[in-house]
Amino acid sequence: MFSSANRQGRRVFLAKPLAVVAGLALALSACGAPQSAPPGQEGTAGGGGGGASGETVTIGIGGQTLLTYLPTTLAQELGYYEEEGVKVDLQDLQGGSKALTAMIGGSTDVTSGYYEHTIQMQAKKQAVKAFVNMNLSSGLALVVAEKNKDSIKSVADLKGKNVGVTSPGSSTDMFVKYLLSKNGMKLDDAAVSAIGAGSSAVAAVEQGQVDAAVMLEPDVTVLAKRLGTEPTIIQDVRTPEGLKEVFGTDAWPSSSLYATSGWLEKNPESAKKLASAIKKTLQFIADHSGEEIAAEMPEAFAGGDPEQYAKVIEEMKVALSKDGAFTEEGVQAVLETQRVANPEVGETEIKLEETYTNEFVK
Repeated sequence: MFSSANRQGRRVFLAKPLAVVAGLALALSACGAPQSAPPGQEGTAGGGGGGASGETVTIGIGGQTLLTYLPTTLAQELGYYEEEGVKVDLQDLQGGSKALTAMIGGSTDVTSGYYEHTIQMQAKKQAVKAFVNMNLSSGLALVVAEKNKDSIKSVADLKGKNVGVTSPGSSTDMFVKYLLSKNGMKLDDAAVSAIGAGSSAVAAVEQGQVDAAVMLEPDVTVLAKRLGTEPTIIQDVRTPEGLKEVFGTDAWPSSSLYATSGWLEKNPESAKKLASAIKKTLQFIADHSGEEIAAEMPEAFAGGDPEQYAKVIEEMKVALSKDGAFTEEGVQAVLETQRVANPEVGETEIKLEETYTNEFVK
């Protein structure tokens, strides 16, 4: 374990706006829309080309307080990026599609987002490649707002309803569309609304601003605490069993680090260092308890309830990758999901070998 002084020193790397966002995300104030950084407005000197010697690699995160992205922040808290010799600036962009847009626009270098975005971008003739995998499941749960718990009991009941997602085009949105399609419905049979992550997502569901929502941890657990009861969940892939039931697979790579192929070609050493830092972090998670892991994370992420935070981390560990590598079965499963949920992918020819690489995690 690191001394509190060392941890505090490492946390200085987190930009002050991120610390504020993190504090709000689990404090559960009933605020409105999340204060996310508009793409292109918070780029640092490292944005759009960082990674060379002495420069900073800017990583945009699709919702920093979400546990699916925990390894990205934990690697910084443990000092692993620094140990590998790479400077990192983490930016919380409160949604996977926003983080992707920021990277394509050049204000960030790398995205901590869902692997499926690399497939989406290839369909748009843009070369984006994932180079380290953090999670074997998307970790999503389709939660019903309390006001609708008696009327929404299945995906079919979502017709004409408003479903909250982190942001349109994000993996949470794709999950809704996949479920609609697999249940014989049209992709627009349910409307989607952006509710972000953290406090804004919890408030939107608790207050009935949406009829249902696709949520991740720790937001689902925080919502249950606010409600004083377990929320109604009609689809759940937070566990290997749920993943198998919904997607028919044992591996569905989700949270990853990805970058444009051009950036990877220009910065292979930086990519290698980032991948190594994440691999070390995944090993740390495997070797330590939820309580020990929570103790290394920024205090604000626990939202004043470190015991609950540690418990959710412990439960989440089962779905994490152990080695950072992608499997052929996993990427194929994601592609099949995209073909069902995303008309822009549909039957477009996709060369999966160009959407990911394991060369940096060897």
